[in-house]
Amino acid sequence: MLIEMTVANFRSFHEEQTFTLAKGKGGEMMDTNTFSTAAPNNIGLLRSAAIYGPNASGKSNLFLALQAMKRVVLESAINLQRGDKLPVTPFRLTPEARQSPSEFEVTFLVDGVRYQYGFTATTDRIHEEWLLAYPKGRSQRWFGRAWNPTEQHYDWDLGSNLTGEKQLWVKSTRDNSLFLSTAVQLNSEQLRPVFDWFQKTLRLANVGAWGPGFSASLCESSDKKKIMDFLHAADLHIDDVLVETKPFDLDALPEDMPGSLRDVIAEDLKGKKVIDIKTVHKDSQGHDVTFEFSDESEGTQKLFSFAGPWIDSLTNGYVLFIDELHDNLHPRLVQFLVQLFHDNETNKNNAQLVFTTHETSILNQDVFRRDQIWFCEKDKRQSTMLYPLTDFSPRKGRENLEAAYLSGRYGALPFTRSLKQVG
Repeated sequence: MLIEMTVANFRSFHEEQTFTLAKGKGGEMMDTNTFSTAAPNNIGLLRSAAIYGPNASGKSNLFLALQAMKRVVLESAINLQRGDKLPVTPFRLTPEARQSPSEFEVTFLVDGVRYQYGFTATTDRIHEEWLLAYPKGRSQRWFGRAWNPTEQHYDWDLGSNLTGEKQLWVKSTRDNSLFLSTAVQLNSEQLRPVFDWFQKTLRLANVGAWGPGFSASLCESSDKKKIMDFLHAADLHIDDVLVETKPFDLDALPEDMPGSLRDVIAEDLKGKKVIDIKTVHKDSQGHDVTFEFSDESEGTQKLFSFAGPWIDSLTNGYVLFIDELHDNLHPRLVQFLVQLFHDNETNKNNAQLVFTTHETSILNQDVFRRDQIWFCEKDKRQSTMLYPLTDFSPRKGRENLEAAYLSGRYGALPFTRSLKQVG
C-alpha cells in the first residue's frame, strides 16, 4: 500500500513535490473509496487518485520519477557495472539544478510495517540513501549513507535494528548501486520486503504499453471466467475468446511490410511461439461467428489488453500507476475501470490506482472524494507544481468540479492565444 511519494530535481520537477494517498478530512465515500490499515499504523488511505493538467505540465514525469526509482532499486546492484550511468535526469533550466542530485522517496506499508525509503542520485553516483521502518509504530532508522565530497567517501549510519552481515554489504555497495539492492542480493531477508514492494507490488504502465498477451494467457487458465466477466461488465458483446499458441510463421506477416523490418521481426521471433487470439460473437440466429482479434475495434482491443493486468492488480492488491488512462477509451469505460477499485467486491485486497488523465467527465463528486483529485501545472520557471483539489476547499457534494476546473478555478489548464497574438 502506497502512502506517499516525494520527488525533487527530476525532469520538470525542480522544487520538492509530494503526492499522497493518505485520506483527508472529508467523510464522503468512506466505505468504497477509502480503507483503513490495522494497528499499530491506523492510517486511512485512498483507493485511487486522478491527476489532471495540460499537456507538458509534468504529469507524466511523476510517473517517470517512480519508474526511475524502481529501475534503480531493481537494477543497480545486478545490471550496472562500475562506472555505468544511473537513469536520472535533473531539472535542466538552472545551472545549480543541473549539477545537483535528483531526490526520490516513498512511504508504504508491507505486511503491517510502514517503511520510508529514499535516495538522491546523479548519473554518476548515489549521494544519499536512507531507510526508516516502523515495525511497532515507532521509528527505527535501519540505515543511512551520505557521500562526503571532502573526504571522498561515504559516511554510514547502520542502525542496531538492522541485522545481518552489514559490513560485507557496505564493502560490496558500489558508488552507482543502492545499499538496499546490494544487501538483498547478498541475502538480507530483513530488507527483502522493501525490495519486493518495488519488484512485485508497484506496477507502472503507459496505456499503450500493454499488449493482449497477459489477458490471453489468463484465458488459457481457470481465470478465463474473470476475463469474460470483465468484458461483459464493460458492455463488450464478446461471447468467447479463443487462444491458440503456435510457432511463428513468417508468411503471417503482411506482404507489404518493408523487407528490412520483415527481416528484423523474423530474426527476433525465430524459433519462438506466438499467440493467436480470436473472438466469438453470436449471429442473428444464435450461431457462433469467429473474428480475428485485429477485426475488433481499437477500443475493444485495448480494453481486452487491460483486462488481465486490471484483474491481476485487484486480485493481488497491487499499486497500479497508469499514464494517460483516457487514451482512446470512452469516458464511461474510464469510469468503469476506476470504479472497479472503489468496489468492495472487486477490490477485496485494497489495491490502489493512480492515473493521469484529461478525461473531465469523471471529475465529479459522484466518482471521487475531494482528496482524490490532484493537479499539475508549471510555474514561470517552467517547474512543475503538484497540488491537491483540497487546497481550494470545494464544497462537499455541491461544487461542480468539472465546470470549476474548466473555468480555470483550480488552474492546471493550457493557456492558449491566437496566432496573431503569438506573432
